[in-house]
Amino acid sequence: MRIRSIRAYLKNLALTKPYTIAYQTTSDVENVFLEIELENGMIGIGAANPSPEVVGESPEQALQNLQSDCINRLVGKDIRLFQAWIRESNHMFRQSPGTLAALDIALHDAFGQYLGIPVVQFYGQKIHSLPTSVTIGIMNVADTLAEATGYYQQGFRVLKVKTGLNVDEDIERIRKLRETYRNDVTIRVDANQGYLFTDLARFITATANAKVELIEQPLPVGHDQELLSLPNDIRHLLAADESLKGPKAALELAQQPLPFGIYNIKLMKCGGIRAALDIATIAEPAGISLFWGCNDESRVSITAALHAAFACPHTRYIDLDGSFDLAEDVVSGGFVVENGSMRPTGGAGLGLVRY
Repeated sequence: MRIRSIRAYLKNLALTKPYTIAYQTTSDVENVFLEIELENGMIGIGAANPSPEVVGESPEQALQNLQSDCINRLVGKDIRLFQAWIRESNHMFRQSPGTLAALDIALHDAFGQYLGIPVVQFYGQKIHSLPTSVTIGIMNVADTLAEATGYYQQGFRVLKVKTGLNVDEDIERIRKLRETYRNDVTIRVDANQGYLFTDLARFITATANAKVELIEQPLPVGHDQELLSLPNDIRHLLAADESLKGPKAALELAQQPLPFGIYNIKLMKCGGIRAALDIATIAEPAGISLFWGCNDESRVSITAALHAAFACPHTRYIDLDGSFDLAEDVVSGGFVVENGSMRPTGGAGLGLVRY
């Protein structure tokens, strides 16, 4: 089955509510989409929202790449050889993970539809459902508790709290959340590189009784070795995020002693499903758990990350709430959320329904 046509386009997706992290406030998100149509009329769709601050590529740059002759030359190619086209594109767009992610996801979706099975089953489904965390941005204590209440009432029991601007306020917010919800919720923290080592050490000590499940990327990229002075049981709860851009970084961070016990894999950082599974393969023998995250993304790429996550036996955590606050999207379907837990729909490819 050959590829008939390829189309790329940008769409700005509004958020239902703005949020703040350690280095920016966001009110809408621009995603680039790629549609690959097969000769039988099936259309695979991919999407990306790369962060220029993290990977040095914007959605506009990804669009330009996806409209280039390098991508359009795939017209007429056999979709059954999609893995080869992904590998080839990795060489052409080595520094453009958003470009690669959109192409990789669209090819996977088209191929899965061609086979008539979900992408996760093609790789071997190991997990069927997991609770996702939902994200609380940086805000005062009262607003933090109010946001948590809203999520709790919706059935979510895993909260990921953004921190990194003021360690004293961060400590108070976490303590108040634990005091309010006792053992009814799981609390995760994402500092987005906002701490110095002294801040991190203070935060860990002050929240020791708050049962924080994990802390994501506490120090700036390049300072990972400072983490080695922490006890092993603490490092086991630290998740590499911005430090983990692809398989090469995964291999470096897997050397003993481990600065991180968890890898936060994002398709927008590494370049799609295939690269994400390469990172997962490196992590498994090193005893590193997997935590699958996202940016503010279309349901397209969130679903792709969910399929990749559920194909890995050492996936322990997911944080795939990136499409929950979108006021609009280009597809529906893909996954189901019930009582805070996510699972794929079981449809062919990624199981998406185009509007």
